[in-house]
Amino acid sequence: MKPLLHAGEAFFIMSYILTEIKDRIGYVILNRPDKRNALNAEFVSELKQSIQTFEDNAGVRAIIIKSSGKVFCAGADLAYLQQLQSNTYEENLQDSENLAHLFKQIYICSKPIISMVNGPALAGGCGLATVCDICFATPSSTFGYTESRIGFIPAIVFVFLRKKIAETHVKKLLFTGEIISASHALSLGLISEITEASDFEKYVHQWTVNLIENSSGNSLSSLKQMYNSIDGLTLEESLKYACEMNAKTRESSDCKSGIAAFLNKQIIKW
Repeated sequence: MKPLLHAGEAFFIMSYILTEIKDRIGYVILNRPDKRNALNAEFVSELKQSIQTFEDNAGVRAIIIKSSGKVFCAGADLAYLQQLQSNTYEENLQDSENLAHLFKQIYICSKPIISMVNGPALAGGCGLATVCDICFATPSSTFGYTESRIGFIPAIVFVFLRKKIAETHVKKLLFTGEIISASHALSLGLISEITEASDFEKYVHQWTVNLIENSSGNSLSSLKQMYNSIDGLTLEESLKYACEMNAKTRESSDCKSGIAAFLNKQIIKW
């Protein structure tokens, strides 16, 4: 991965991914437009590497996943699907674990991860878009977990999707493989917001800048940690854990600085 440095920005070129750092935001850019940004094993591995690099970089406060071309991600590419037919069970299990690791990595990342969907997000591409913490789309964007239409199942994204939207919607989307509009996805709670295509890049960038300037990095990380840890706990266990997180956060330098600024009527930019 070779860095190309420009004024105030850092770029890294990989086979299928471009990365950029701008205003403390790490951009992961799906860059296979000739194949509709379709996924294969190497693409997934590069995504994992890019996200981990940004998580490890103290100068990056949030991560945005977007795409080049007119399609966010069309799922698995044809050559990849053909290869899967001849794989052994063990090979298919290993390949499935590679995608599962990517989705888990996004879900538990200590920094907010935002997806920008400008066009179709289908099958594994829809999973990639919607497993992120926040998902922005344009009015013409479409979403669909289409695996059942080819005798496959969206098994890995199911684990995360059932926590995000109501069971009745999950079953309908996964059973039918229906491709839905951005407005429909928003009504289900599948995505976070729809923004006009002409303002898309600028709007999402500024929204993310505002997020990291107005919210403590420690607070965002702690909230993600709580969200990922509280499942399966009883009410009493959940409250005990919440109290411990509250007490721990009060000891952080972010909390002490934030309270001091508030009491002194000062504006703090994180």
